[in-house]
Amino acid sequence: MAGERPTPDTNLRSLVGKAAVNLAKKDLVTARDLLEFWPRSYLDPTRPTDFSTLHDGEYVVVLAEVHTAVTRKMRQRRGSMLIATIRDGAGNQLELTFFSAWGHENALVPGRRVLVSGTVSHYGGRRQLTHPEYELLGAGAEASSTFGEGPIPVYGQVPKMNSMKVAAAVDLVLHAVEEIPDPIPVTVRAAHGLPPLSNAYAMMHQPRSTQEHRKARWRMKFQEAFVLQAALAVMRHSSDAVPAVPRSATPGALADQFRERLPFDLTEGQQQVLAEITADLDRTLPMHRLLQGEVGSGKTVVALLAMLTVIDAGAQAALLAPTEVLAVQHHRSISAMLGPLAEAGLLGGSSDGTRVALLTGSQSAAERKKNLLMAASGEAGIVVGTHALIQEHVQFAELGLVVVDEQHRFGVEQRDALRAKVEGASPHTLVMTATPIPRTVAMTVFGDMETSTMTEVPRGRQPITTHVVRGDQPTWVQRTWERVAEEVAKGGQVYVVCPRIGQEDDPDLPDGATIGPGGPIADQHGPGGRRPAPDEDDEGRRAQLHGVLQVWRALRELPATTDLRLGILHGRQPTEEKDAVMQAFARGEIDVLVATTVIEVGVDVPNATQMVVIDADRFGISQLHQLRGRIGRGTKPGLCLLMSQEAESLSLERLEAVASTTDGFELARLDLEQRREGDVLGASQSGARSSLRLLRLTRDEELITAAHDAAWQLVADDPDLTGHPELRAELARLDAERAAFLERG
Repeated sequence: MAGERPTPDTNLRSLVGKAAVNLAKKDLVTARDLLEFWPRSYLDPTRPTDFSTLHDGEYVVVLAEVHTAVTRKMRQRRGSMLIATIRDGAGNQLELTFFSAWGHENALVPGRRVLVSGTVSHYGGRRQLTHPEYELLGAGAEASSTFGEGPIPVYGQVPKMNSMKVAAAVDLVLHAVEEIPDPIPVTVRAAHGLPPLSNAYAMMHQPRSTQEHRKARWRMKFQEAFVLQAALAVMRHSSDAVPAVPRSATPGALADQFRERLPFDLTEGQQQVLAEITADLDRTLPMHRLLQGEVGSGKTVVALLAMLTVIDAGAQAALLAPTEVLAVQHHRSISAMLGPLAEAGLLGGSSDGTRVALLTGSQSAAERKKNLLMAASGEAGIVVGTHALIQEHVQFAELGLVVVDEQHRFGVEQRDALRAKVEGASPHTLVMTATPIPRTVAMTVFGDMETSTMTEVPRGRQPITTHVVRGDQPTWVQRTWERVAEEVAKGGQVYVVCPRIGQEDDPDLPDGATIGPGGPIADQHGPGGRRPAPDEDDEGRRAQLHGVLQVWRALRELPATTDLRLGILHGRQPTEEKDAVMQAFARGEIDVLVATTVIEVGVDVPNATQMVVIDADRFGISQLHQLRGRIGRGTKPGLCLLMSQEAESLSLERLEAVASTTDGFELARLDLEQRREGDVLGASQSGARSSLRLLRLTRDEELITAAHDAAWQLVADDPDLTGHPELRAELARLDAERAAFLERG
């Protein structure tokens, strides 16, 4: 309505006029959107831009002083052109060329400081900007009033708007929106020396000094961390508001009987974590615990003991797995470990045992009905499944514990949907991950959980040696497949992991010996096998990666592997076929299993001693660490060979890092440094924004810790945030963003 004061949610149309049309193309619609469109860098007004770093075709914003300005008549057309020369501190020159001098010759005069934007090109051996846009700086009637004497902000490109026009639009909004609600309370700001939000916006966009924009940046980082932590604290409080039924351990019952059946002793780490979980289960507050551990550290045994403890107390446990392959594997391994204890009511089963049910999306109607009845009646104390467990018609007699395997594959919504199946009480929750998580990630993504960590590897676990097979060493590739044949001859089995499935009609590889570096990219030049041009985009290159079907066919023809028993495993196979392949591999009926990453987690074949990862540079560091954890699980050491078509140093550096250590936590820190935090903090996981704007989990641990402590204390003192309406409104806004994110899929 007319007369209303603009707020952060005011549409930009009423504040910046026609510029709003172009800003909207960058998803900048409200005043808040524009105020949070941070400068990508700042120019020091006392130092000219270094022109030696500019490249042809690059859009640049530069600051310099006009050195010369020459107007001359054009030969081929009427009128005059202007060539103004600006210089950097080292004497490098950049020409500003205008084919119409009118309007520019009186502005671009020697000695005048200018802020210029345009696309770099070359003409006559000289670097130039043709018809660039510019702002005059310093004193004078024509000088810009947007920029003061402090650092000059440089913004990312907006369609039909240069950086100066964006700065002008920001200036209009800063002056129009006077009152900006601050989600960080005054007491927290005072304790941490933070400026109010309205001041921070001004200091980010129009800083008077480098120190000022650094202070504002620190403030905005703190806000990101504080709001995330507050959201997690509120989530935890709302979960704790619904009490849980204590599930106390029962001496001599199923859990103790199972421990007696184990052919090994629990490690100290397993015993400590089990004690923490048992103590949690004995309380009326619902357990929210994250169990992280190295690949092969024995998390599944600990989780099974927790589930049996809950069964001993008269309740059921649900195990949620991310894939059908893993769900089937869990069901089979749990049943095998329990033996007669999982066969209650069956011939030869233990009289005081239980049953283990399996629910997946591809089961037959009869099998599914049988397992649904076992879950609903309470006959099955353990129910293993995929997302199928979350569906409305799946009922439990009394669900006491939810175990989520590989939490990074699930979001908050799936966890909550399973917990919601218990009326009047909250089940305990145990989340497991074999991807080691740095402390800052655990605090930011899993801040609503207590964390248990197992770093010990069970006694008898064999070492794994990892080597990188480089793209410029074809003899290494040939030796790789000879080594595979030798491993099989010694009684071992091998995984060959490919980045894609491929199609039945993909062209055969031209020479089996080129499987790996130089395979379908470097050696094929026929249809579907051309060498990509140097400037070909990543998608064109990605289509040339090795597929499971191609590699399987090539290995059948390769002299070293032609006599081996080969199998295929990938996500497009029917569930029954995938299960049959895995069982055949586990029984030793398949020598080499060519697969996608469906084998990444949970698959346990003790006789698998070697792994070849093809196009390994296409996998993340943590994923490679997970994959190689599938070998060396028996009595023989493991060998992992990482093959890459890349000769580029950064890709090889990542692979060499994986080869250099088996410390998952060290690799996780390196992985986080090389990936955007947005990849780690997906909206469906964190329950908040899909990415972090300024906060960096590898660099800002001290800030995250401070924000965590402040936010959790504030929510503890005021769980409903009654006294903090600005923070409550910010959390509601995040919930709306999250809902929109989920709706977009």
